[in-house]
Amino acid sequence: MQRPLEFTLDFFGVGEHHLRAMPLSSPTAVINAAAASTNRIKLSTAVTVLSTDDPIRVFQQLATASALAPGRIELVAGRGSSTITFPLFDYDERDYDMLYASKLALLMAVNTDESPTFDGPHRNRPLRDLTIVPRPEEPLKIWLGTGGSPNSVHRAAELGLPMFLGILGGTPEYWARYGHVYRDAWAQAGHPAEKADIAVAVHGFVAESGDRARATYLDYEHRMMADGAAELGRPVPARTDRAAALGAGGMVFVGDPNEIADRILHLHGLLGHTRQILQMDVGGMPQRDFLRGIELLGTKVLPQIRAELGTP
Repeated sequence: MQRPLEFTLDFFGVGEHHLRAMPLSSPTAVINAAAASTNRIKLSTAVTVLSTDDPIRVFQQLATASALAPGRIELVAGRGSSTITFPLFDYDERDYDMLYASKLALLMAVNTDESPTFDGPHRNRPLRDLTIVPRPEEPLKIWLGTGGSPNSVHRAAELGLPMFLGILGGTPEYWARYGHVYRDAWAQAGHPAEKADIAVAVHGFVAESGDRARATYLDYEHRMMADGAAELGRPVPARTDRAAALGAGGMVFVGDPNEIADRILHLHGLLGHTRQILQMDVGGMPQRDFLRGIELLGTKVLPQIRAELGTP
């Protein structure tokens, strides 16, 4: 049975990037600042590049935020959208899979045990009889972040972790298959069906007019993607390809409030996700524009979704 969509405007996620085009390299620092200045909103990394970070330090930084904002701090642990952090932090790219698996196991261990015993392959010496502080009131909610790797989908289910899908392209029907695979693997692992949880993060933008939303977002998104691709030495995505992704059959959620509500509900019917995230602030978009988009999400999109799903 699918759970109702958790579409409340009480979540803000901070990604990790190390490019001039996207220079927010320390999401935990931003989360701690936000935790001290907010009262209700849930705060999370989206995503922490765990392969090249220290899982104990990541936990400690977010546990500190949790002391400021009890029950409001979460974590998305992933691999990142490029390998730029490997030379940056002096890791060997050949250890890509080992580093992620070992560090994720350690992160999960310290989240549930203040003095864990751990001997994973990424460490030079075992972890024994050491207390890891501070401690949150309850363990942090850890999502496994993935861009669609089948191995990551199965790993999330086997470990009993909620799955956070970071999506740049494709179709709703394509991504629905990942939901089916995740839930099948979840059931095979023997986890309670009601605990399976999927979040979806897409690029998106809302404006009063669908045409205006698409024209605005395409310009700023293309600027961000072009600058980022140039830094990484990748080909720049064609504007025509991204323009096609903005349509109803794509996975860039851009349009007027009615269009966005319809598309979220359509995806929910296929995927059964419980959280929908729109990345609006791209390519130097003026703050007034994406703040207006957030306002429209809360005043125009959210009521439609609540009414359709019968949620308070």
